[in-house]
Amino acid sequence: MKNYILIISLFISSVSLGQKKEDKEKEAFELAQKAIELIDFGKVDQSIELLKKSIKLDPTNFNYPYELGFAYNLKRDYPNAINTYKKVVKYKEATDQCYQMLGNVYDLSGDKENALKSYNKGLKKFPNSGKLYYEIGNIQTDKKESLKYYEKGISVDPNYPSNYYIATKYYLNSTKNEMWGMLYGELFLNIDRGSARTEEISKLLFEKYKSEIKFVDKNNFSVSFYSDLNTKPGEKIPFGLKVYEPLISLSILGNDTITLSSLNTIRTKFINSYYSEKHNIEYPNILFDWQKILNEKGYFECYNYWLLMKGNDKEFHNWYSNNTKKFDEFISWFSQNKLLLTLDNKFIRFE
Repeated sequence: MKNYILIISLFISSVSLGQKKEDKEKEAFELAQKAIELIDFGKVDQSIELLKKSIKLDPTNFNYPYELGFAYNLKRDYPNAINTYKKVVKYKEATDQCYQMLGNVYDLSGDKENALKSYNKGLKKFPNSGKLYYEIGNIQTDKKESLKYYEKGISVDPNYPSNYYIATKYYLNSTKNEMWGMLYGELFLNIDRGSARTEEISKLLFEKYKSEIKFVDKNNFSVSFYSDLNTKPGEKIPFGLKVYEPLISLSILGNDTITLSSLNTIRTKFINSYYSEKHNIEYPNILFDWQKILNEKGYFECYNYWLLMKGNDKEFHNWYSNNTKKFDEFISWFSQNKLLLTLDNKFIRFE
């Protein structure tokens, strides 16, 4: 009988402790939610106090010190932010973003050496983190060196958009091999479909079509997306020389200006020729496979207008007013169907 009473007593105690733990976790969560709301309203100091309480109530949850570090960062209290994130990365649940934030705070404090160490420590734990390769690229002083990290980030994490964004701008603004920027830029727009950066890259792609295709008349024009003309005997002819520029040149015939309408025609002829001439066998490209799918489904015109719309808002809206139903149907399909990039079908610069 005594043993039975003891068992009941122990059961009641464990239930009580469990309830107390759940109550503390619930209170910690509610305080943290309130703290995040306060941050949104600029009340950072009050937010910090609430987050400290959340940590005391539930010290096992790494989200609370993560948010605390973010709050310190907003105050530019970098010493406290650094100390907080150094604790965050020790949690077994810590993500690559935790190492990213620790490195970023070091960088903001002027300590680039420890910033780089933080990113590299993160890469040891998360070797396929596009975020961390992006940050290492940002911290480099040499643009070409930065590009290596951005492209490595694309290679290991093909759905992370920021590496494409920077690589696009680099190739379109800082090199004479704009072709790579055109390809990276279109991939970026498919991954990051609704931001200010989307509009920026849409406009930039259109402008590069205009600047790199020069017309004298319908049968007299120049195309300049790829200028690396040096190939060694026995080397594979570069994609830009063998495929990209020649196919664009053939696709331009009959046009004498660059508009959304003419680019739709040019891009449609290009993708048809790419597959009819079987260039996909020697130079496979997931982006062109995606264009082929869109073309076969009858969505390629809408896609091209969507892709480049910010290059000529007026022309887009005039076209849209006459194609509203068709475009809206495309957007409905497009929102449910995305370009699927994996480690096996990613696109990275060939050379």
